[in-house]
Amino acid sequence: MPSMCYNRGCGQRFHAESNSDDACTYHPGVPVFHDALKGWTCCKRRTTDFSDFLSIVGCTKGRHNNEKPPEPVKPEVKTTEKKELSELKPKFQEHIIQAPKPVEAIKRPSPDEPMTNLELKVSASLKQALDKLKLSSGNEKNKEEDSDEIKIGTSCKNGGCTKTYQGLQSLEEVCVYHSGVPIFHEGMKYWSCCRRKTSDFNTFLAQEGCTTGKHMWTAKDAGKKVVPCRHDWHQTGGQVTISVYAKNSLPELSQVVANSTLVIDVKRSYVTMTATKIEITMRKAEPMQWASLELPAAKNQEKQKEKKTE
Repeated sequence: MPSMCYNRGCGQRFHAESNSDDACTYHPGVPVFHDALKGWTCCKRRTTDFSDFLSIVGCTKGRHNNEKPPEPVKPEVKTTEKKELSELKPKFQEHIIQAPKPVEAIKRPSPDEPMTNLELKVSASLKQALDKLKLSSGNEKNKEEDSDEIKIGTSCKNGGCTKTYQGLQSLEEVCVYHSGVPIFHEGMKYWSCCRRKTSDFNTFLAQEGCTTGKHMWTAKDAGKKVVPCRHDWHQTGGQVTISVYAKNSLPELSQVVANSTLVIDVKRSYVTMTATKIEITMRKAEPMQWASLELPAAKNQEKQKEKKTE
């Protein structure tokens, strides 16, 4: 029967007659685990993966060794030493933990509570940007917007559409686009209209639209159509912040309304308007984690049915 080699890093079986001075490849050192790195003291290679550590080839040649290393002997502790050690252990007093007293049910505000406008805070950067826009628009109007001509190569302004204007035939094409807005949250990217989530930005850009309609080649085509803006949100223990990426918003035409039915403290919630985005800061009425920003679709449909029946 072949013997087991007990040299570190070898683990092979061998026959005594075939053993030679270079038959074994092993580690003469000892394993080192430090700061998540694993390796041997006899060679410099380090790895964070344990399987990779086990596969590190030995750095030394020699004879196989069939002598099993002795088991480490635990030092004997004398009775007096045991007593001293037991006295050094911290002593804890036992306390009976009583169940918490029942808390009265929290009264939720009525869903019919009127909406309140949140306080608007306009930053200096937005005021400066709007002043510049007013000056430039007073001197001359944008000729491209006033003109009905669509230039070849103009991109469709519908979200998710990658088509460009190639002539009159483009006016008859069906546009496949996203009617919602892009949402980036906790590393995931998706459109609010179809919610196909992905962590890869290129995959997000390549997602085919979920709505069909006409291309929007110019701003005039939109008329008073609501322009989708990318938005994101994050939360802490005490508040939820929604960032709407809309440039140069007009404070006199902007408002955010809410009531305490939405589980927020309306009086301590506010809106900050800057040149690049709008931030809606909502103070939580209770310190709890929100699973999502939007209500589930089923609940929205039930609310719409209730309104129709009324």
